[in-house]
Amino acid sequence: MSVVGIDVGFQSLKYFKTNFSIGAAAKGQVVTNCKNTVQGFKRFHGRAFLDPYVQSAKSSLVYDLAQMPSGMTGIKVMYMEEEKVFSIEQVTAMLLTKLKETAETAMKKPVADCVISVPSFYTDAERRSVIDAAQIAGLNCLRLMNDTTAVTLAYGIYKQDLPAPEEKPRNVVFVDLGHSGYQVSVCAFNKGKLKMLASAFDAELGGKDFDEVLVNHFCEEFRKKYKLDVKTKPRALVRLYQECEKLKKLMSANSSDLPLNIECFMNDIDVTGKLNRGHFEEMCAGLLAKVEAPLHSVMEQAKLKKEDIYAVEIVGGASRIPAVKERVSKFFGKELSTTLNADEAVARGCALQCAILSPAFKVREFSITDVVHYPISLKWNSAAEEGDCEVFPRNHAAPFSKVLTFYRREPFSLEAYYNNPKELPYPDPTIGQFMVQKVVPQANGESSKVKVKVRVNVHGVFSVSSASLVELLKPNEGEEPMETDPAGKEEEVCVHCFRTACSYPEQLTVLSATNFYLCPPQGKMIMQDKLEKERNDAKNNVEEYVYEMRDKLHGVLEKFVSESDRDTFALRLEDTENWLYDDGEDQQKQVYIDKLAELKKLGQPIQERYIEAEERPKAFDELGRHIQQYMKIVEAYKTKEEQYEHLDELEMLKVDKQVNDAMIWMNSKMNAQSKQNLTQEPAVKVQEIQAKTKELYSACNPIVSKPKPKVEIPKDEKEEQNGPINGQEDTDAQPGSPEKGAAGSTVAPESAEGNKLPEMDID
Repeated sequence: MSVVGIDVGFQSLKYFKTNFSIGAAAKGQVVTNCKNTVQGFKRFHGRAFLDPYVQSAKSSLVYDLAQMPSGMTGIKVMYMEEEKVFSIEQVTAMLLTKLKETAETAMKKPVADCVISVPSFYTDAERRSVIDAAQIAGLNCLRLMNDTTAVTLAYGIYKQDLPAPEEKPRNVVFVDLGHSGYQVSVCAFNKGKLKMLASAFDAELGGKDFDEVLVNHFCEEFRKKYKLDVKTKPRALVRLYQECEKLKKLMSANSSDLPLNIECFMNDIDVTGKLNRGHFEEMCAGLLAKVEAPLHSVMEQAKLKKEDIYAVEIVGGASRIPAVKERVSKFFGKELSTTLNADEAVARGCALQCAILSPAFKVREFSITDVVHYPISLKWNSAAEEGDCEVFPRNHAAPFSKVLTFYRREPFSLEAYYNNPKELPYPDPTIGQFMVQKVVPQANGESSKVKVKVRVNVHGVFSVSSASLVELLKPNEGEEPMETDPAGKEEEVCVHCFRTACSYPEQLTVLSATNFYLCPPQGKMIMQDKLEKERNDAKNNVEEYVYEMRDKLHGVLEKFVSESDRDTFALRLEDTENWLYDDGEDQQKQVYIDKLAELKKLGQPIQERYIEAEERPKAFDELGRHIQQYMKIVEAYKTKEEQYEHLDELEMLKVDKQVNDAMIWMNSKMNAQSKQNLTQEPAVKVQEIQAKTKELYSACNPIVSKPKPKVEIPKDEKEEQNGPINGQEDTDAQPGSPEKGAAGSTVAPESAEGNKLPEMDID
């Protein structure tokens, strides 16, 4: 079993037609089929179609969004020649399925457990959406890990010089500027553990925003220079985005003027432009001004001074922009550290966390304490009262559980929500509604004591995990009332008096309704993708065979096919190649299988003649070696060598005859083959020669390898002989046993000339 860490990223690409691709394979389809290639869908997780963010983002997308029956956001594409709308969870599940297959192929082991990274600013609804996608893909997500936490683990687990647990921790700031978001965190390290202290973010600042500045600049330039309205042509816009991203990377390494050239950009017009880093930074002044705010925020939250920071580690693809690095370095007054791979740090941290959590691996113990990124409150409304309280303040340790105590006579509901909506990059602060059922008054009519357990789990998801009705046990006379403490790492607080409470619980039913939509299973779609892959593989097999045989007909196979047959076969190969790019472009799997079989009827005999010619000399050599060995043994027997004098005369005559017959057969076949043209069927095949060798071995070897009969030593003589005589070692081998060599070692019986008997594996 293998485990994987997955960094989904922002630019995850998928191409839909009759199947789907990801990554570089899909990116190649962006320009030619932009309406059917989706990217950047990560930001739509858990969002309704009417979400203001979704509506504002629609205008900048080259693919179409649509509303799902649930009201959530979907992506409209052509799949299997039909217009389909897939949920964000389904599209992400397709991506995860492909990544799972890639990992299994690379590691040659099945993958079940995974850890998936998410931005630290993801809310409850967005996190549940990603968990849903993992379930659809058939993955057991052990943890949704914040990007910043994954980076800290990748940094700290290999450090050998961290302070001891009882010493002052080492504080490190991590700055992650990716393609779609900006995240900052500060972490305290001790040997064997890390503790996140605080985090801050700007969800609207990333590499894509710098790309957008370049795109808008050149759209305006091309409008004035070439009278082209680029934003009306999605394909041209996609090409411009790609070129601007390349230009941005080049400017990070070069401050001089750099060109931007695109051939046949629009209306068969070639466009050119140029830009340098200084001008680019002026254009991005507004974006660069946003870099410092999260840095200030994270230091204030952690209550640290700049001199308390040991190092500042910077990661993320957009962190390579020199102006960004300059501002971060200036803020902290120290050189930035780049010990982590900027692109791989998150995925590496997730993989390490998955290995730690999985029972299949033994990894160095490393404790991870994350934080709650937004303050969470509960409010209630019942016949008894209305109220609310903050359950988890910002930067509270996570995962963590708390037990709240209520006094109720009847079922009641709780509503969880983020109590500071202005901080949320999400329009709805509500997390969910939770109904506590089966609450009844005590026997004397007073309110019952109800204990409700709330939790932020390893995924950063909030839940009301359980509720219990408390009954105090009546004490015997002279005894104190007995109460029991629940086990586990949790706080227990009465929401009325905020005092510690203990209980004897009776479990109650909790019904929850959260901002979470579970998609239907995708078994049918996954099966269709599997069938489509098989169809493509069958098509590729035909194409590969055409190219392979066309090259070999004028290469290694040239001597084994007549000129007329070669011309006929070459023409058939050319016709098949033309068919593949015309009528054969989109055929059923069986059509390709049949087409390959037709070609092999012509090509297989030629290949077999080549293989026979290559292997035949080796087979004849093997047969000849056996004949020579047995001939030597027969000759040794005739000269009455002691090693073979025990063999039966009639049996040795049989060996002699078998050897002579094999020699005559081999000579006749070799003579016949020498007269045969290479373009004709061989006079003898390798399989026949191997069968003759096997026949000779089976007939002769049991006879010539028969051991000498044992000679019993008289008992009294045997008792007197307790070891070597006169300090000399007995070198005579026992009859029928392997001969003794130096230092008591044994060797196999040999012929008179000292050659070992031939050996063969008999099937």
